Amino acid sequence: MVDPITLLAFVPAALALNLTPGPDMMFCLGQGLRAGPRAAIAGSGGVAVGGMVHVALAGLGLGALIAAHPWAFDVIRWIGVVYLVYLAIGAFRPPPPAGPTGPGLSVARAFGTGLLINLTNPKVILFVLAFVPQFIRPEAGNVFAQFLICGAVIGVGGFIINGAVGAFAGRFGRALATGGRAARVTGWISGGIFLGLAARLAVLERS
Repeated sequence: MVDPITLLAFVPAALALNLTPGPDMMFCLGQGLRAGPRAAIAGSGGVAVGGMVHVALAGLGLGALIAAHPWAFDVIRWIGVVYLVYLAIGAFRPPPPAGPTGPGLSVARAFGTGLLINLTNPKVILFVLAFVPQFIRPEAGNVFAQFLICGAVIGVGGFIINGAVGAFAGRFGRALATGGRAARVTGWISGGIFLGLAARLAVLERS
């Protein structure tokens, strides 16, 4: 288990990390504008699960492996860039008229997209590898379990904060989407966000 005093120090540090605007928050913002509050919250859930996977991988030592092999970092990074560009192209297209596609499919796709975007950002696992071990105490017990607890704290905090941002944007986007032209505006905003995230990932370095 995580030492209680260490956990008390980790929680505000993790919240400060979650509150810092970054790619995850911008993704949830764009998802809310494009597809509404439910999709934004689902996307936030996918991002949170992806973050917990990164922490688990760091706990297993795979983070050090990626840090030692630049080619693996670059392969994952460019997969993320291509996927974000693909999302931007889809967002730039005119929204289809309302049809039989139910909200469940939209929510599932939002979750999967958030998960994939987080998992294809290798900078996350390198950051986790530098951040989380500062709060791990081998003498407190199972080290992997401590990583999982820290990952859960980061994941839950990120889910709440990013989900709230996305839900607020979703209500704003839904109000704009009452007209066809306004819907296109929200699509262009979302597409611009995705392209911005792709550009940021493309110029990412391993520093």
